[in-house]
Amino acid sequence: MRLQLHRCVALLALLLLLVAKPGWGQQDYRETLFDDGRKLRLDISSEFVPRQRDNLVAWINFISKALLEVYGHWPRQQWQISVLPAAAAASDPIPWAQVHRGNIDRVEFFIAPHATLTALKQDWTGYHELAHLLIPYRGWGDTWFSEGVASFYQNILPARVGILSEQQAWQNLYDGFLRGVSDSQFNGQPLSRVSDSMRAEGGFMRVYWSGAWYFLAADIRLRQQSAGSTSLDQALGKLNDCCADERLSVPEMVNKLDELNQVLLFAPLYEQVRASTAMPPFERIFASLGITVADGAVTLQQEGPGARLRRQIVKPKPL
Repeated sequence: MRLQLHRCVALLALLLLLVAKPGWGQQDYRETLFDDGRKLRLDISSEFVPRQRDNLVAWINFISKALLEVYGHWPRQQWQISVLPAAAAASDPIPWAQVHRGNIDRVEFFIAPHATLTALKQDWTGYHELAHLLIPYRGWGDTWFSEGVASFYQNILPARVGILSEQQAWQNLYDGFLRGVSDSQFNGQPLSRVSDSMRAEGGFMRVYWSGAWYFLAADIRLRQQSAGSTSLDQALGKLNDCCADERLSVPEMVNKLDELNQVLLFAPLYEQVRASTAMPPFERIFASLGITVADGAVTLQQEGPGARLRRQIVKPKPL
C-alpha cells in the first residue's frame, strides 16, 4: 500500500510539472542551413511558441548571411547556433550570448520571448558574436584581439546588409571609441595586462574598443599599402583558408597574417596596441577617412580619397 501511495505521489508531481512548464517533453526545434557545402545547425528551445520560433529562424538566416559579407563563406565547415529563452522581463532583445569553441563551434543566444524580428536584426549582439568566428581564436590570452574583431564588425556587417546607414556605422564606431577613452581607470597600465585581468577587475570598454581600433587601423593600412587591392576582409579570409581548424594563439595569428599577405603590418601593430597605456587616439584616423565630428555627431565628406576609402571599408548597402 505504501509503495502504491508513493507511485501516486510521483505521478501527481509529474502532472504538476507538465502543467507548470509548457512544452515540457517536447523536442527542441532543429534545422540545418547550408551554404556552399557548409552546414549550420540550428537548435531552438521548444519553450518558444511557433510564431517566436519562426522569427528566430528568419533572424538566424539573416545574420548568418551577413557573416558571408567578410570573406564569402562561413568560417567553419560545420557550426551551430543554439537559442534559449531569457527571462520574460528582459528589456533587451538579446540580453546574453556567448561563443563556445570546440571541434564544432557553437554560438549560444538567450533571447527575450517578446523580441520582434526587426528588433533582433537591429541588435548589435548577433553580429558581434558571429564575428568572433572570423578568426581561429581558442580563448586564451589577448582577449582584446578577439573582442576587437567582434566589436569592429558588429558595426560594419549591419551596414553591409542594410540595417545601418554608413553614417550610423561610423557614429557607432565613434561612440565606441569614446567609451574606450572614458574607461580610463587603468590608464598607465599596458593593454595586455588590463585585458588579462578584465573579467576580474574591469576595463571592458578600453579592452574592446582598443581591439576595434586595431582592426580599423589594420584595414586602412592594408588598403593604402596595396592601392586598394588588399583588405582586412581578404586577409582574414586567407587566415581562415589556412588555419580555420587550428588552435592558434594571437601572436601566431598575427605572424601568419603577415606571412600570408606578404606584409609587415599585423605583428608590429599588435605589439604597439598591446603595449598601449590608454585607448589609442582615433581622431587622425577619422580625419583621413573624411570624417569630422561636431558636438558628438559625425559628418561624412562625400568626395575625396578619404571618402572613397571609408566607403570601401563599410561597403554600405542602401537602406
